[in-house]
Amino acid sequence: MSVETITHVSSESVRPLGSVVVTGGASGLGAATVSAISAVGGTPIVVDVATVTAAAYESIRVDLTDTDATEEAVRAIAARGIDGVVTAAGIDLPGELGAIPAAEWERIVRVNLFGTAAAIRAALPSLIERRGRIVTVASTLGHRAVSDATAYCASKFGVIGFTRALTAELKGRVGVTLLTPGGMHTSFFDERDERYRPPPGADLCNPTDVANAIVFALSRPPGCEVKELVIAHPNESSWP
Repeated sequence: MSVETITHVSSESVRPLGSVVVTGGASGLGAATVSAISAVGGTPIVVDVATVTAAAYESIRVDLTDTDATEEAVRAIAARGIDGVVTAAGIDLPGELGAIPAAEWERIVRVNLFGTAAAIRAALPSLIERRGRIVTVASTLGHRAVSDATAYCASKFGVIGFTRALTAELKGRVGVTLLTPGGMHTSFFDERDERYRPPPGADLCNPTDVANAIVFALSRPPGCEVKELVIAHPNESSWP
């Protein structure tokens, strides 16, 4: 088979992305995903508590800790049609359980887990109608528990359980991918105490590479779904 034939088969075997809601799309992996979706002709729509500076992307400002507001915002988008959802929003505040105020602890779970469920719940009617795709973003710490991360681990373990149950629920109707990324070069660690930051020179992934994998999952043709993905630097300390 010639190179030209391989290229032709590849180009014909992708699914157009259409309109894709990206929670947490204003920064980090979410922002990289927005750029990657746009680069292949998709239409990213950012749902985030922060404002997107790039005027090229539609952005809706929503606090994902507010389930009602999140669902209302996504339902408004769904009225125009949603072909995909990527739940990239995620926060953390490391520390021992007794040192983290209850409101902050619960905020982490609300953004990471409840926000994921709220966005998908509101998008589901449109996703089912259009046979769309969902990519949820878990973490290596959703598979491995560590000290001083009770809220983050609880929320990401929850995302994994939620996604696997959702995959069974939507089988044959909506494609669902569970993405487990390792550490990435983003601002996620910037506001942490020094002891909770990766050391200088730590081996971390480029978020653009992870975002391209998300686009790959979203663009698989009918009859082909990426069920689960783990993407990490070869020296990722939390995997396996």
